[in-house]
Amino acid sequence: MNSAVKVRFLDRSTPPHIATLIFMSGLSALAMNIFLPSLPQMTEYFDTDYQLMQLSVAVYLGVNAVLQIVVGPLSDKLGRRPMVLGGIALFCLATLGCLLATNVWVFLAFRMCQAVIVVAMVLSRAIVRDMVPQDQAASMIGYVTMGMAVVPMIGPAIGGLLDQIAGWQASFWMLLALGIGLFWLCWRDQGETATVSGLSLGRQFSQYPELFRAPRFWGYALAAAFASGAFFSYLGGAPFVGSVVFGLDPATLGIYFGAPAVGYFLGNWASGRYSAHYGVNRMVLVGAIIVTSGLVLSLVVFALGFKTPLTFFGFMTFVGLGNGMTIPNATAGMLSVRPHLAGTASGLGGAIMIGGGAGLSAFAGVILQPGTGAWPLLWLMLSTSVAGVAAIAFVIWRERQLERLDTA
Repeated sequence: MNSAVKVRFLDRSTPPHIATLIFMSGLSALAMNIFLPSLPQMTEYFDTDYQLMQLSVAVYLGVNAVLQIVVGPLSDKLGRRPMVLGGIALFCLATLGCLLATNVWVFLAFRMCQAVIVVAMVLSRAIVRDMVPQDQAASMIGYVTMGMAVVPMIGPAIGGLLDQIAGWQASFWMLLALGIGLFWLCWRDQGETATVSGLSLGRQFSQYPELFRAPRFWGYALAAAFASGAFFSYLGGAPFVGSVVFGLDPATLGIYFGAPAVGYFLGNWASGRYSAHYGVNRMVLVGAIIVTSGLVLSLVVFALGFKTPLTFFGFMTFVGLGNGMTIPNATAGMLSVRPHLAGTASGLGGAIMIGGGAGLSAFAGVILQPGTGAWPLLWLMLSTSVAGVAAIAFVIWRERQLERLDTA
């Protein structure tokens, strides 16, 4: 945050405090994964198949992706504040619907509606870009998305413990309470940061082609999407691997499940500490290579016969570490390709990332069957991480090409 921007906590006449932005991104992450250790119990409660219950992850991510396409332009037109407050209020209503669901279809419908909390995640990043320039934005986004690291680190463990104490509904009661608390916090603290566009909504959406025609935007967006694809594959497949392959109970699975978040926290810290100095491209490249290296090591260890929960989940910390470096820097990069479309770029880039994640999460649930072990999941994660390295390599090549043209 530059010195020209004055921030006073709980004063909505100034931009939001960084703590508020962290909580905004944190609740979005918590809603995605706190209940995952309870999936087997929820399958039994709703008397359904595990593959259908597992769609509670995929449908959430799918709707999440679609909403991001809309959220960006709407926030550029209407402002960040009303979009955030409206999204949090709808999330609270949807969470109450999940708690009152009488069958799996009603639950999945309200679970889809819960995805509206994505406005908090998308706009926390756009708000940062409203306030500071690219490299500084990468550092600040790194700190903001620590909310997406700390919360998933403890979320599944808390969810597994709550499940054992009070059943799967306890996690959703917790989400409801936190949603109400976040609404109050944003009401008191979040001042408007966007320069509201004078364009009509139709004209606002018509600016998407400007981003579509920007190769560097696609490079950054795909780098983030492919690198995070390894994590979303993990979200879809790890509950099966933990409960079926390794036979872990919900509380133990919840503890192991948070392994990537430990690495993600460290990666976010590295982004906050070093992005302004080394630049976003180098940070994204190093992060993508770390994800790939961790998965290669995991496959080698499994091939040598060391197939334990500790080896499987332990190497997932590399996935988190790499993503913690890749995602905030790639996000800052794609928001800076066309700074006047920061909200739109945040929404579209997030939709590409989350939409791909929804597909990979669902695919992971399909390819993992009794007897397959963890192999299909590991190969799927490795494939997406390699593609992430290729995407950022393209961005670096493209920028060098543009520099040569400028000096010609």
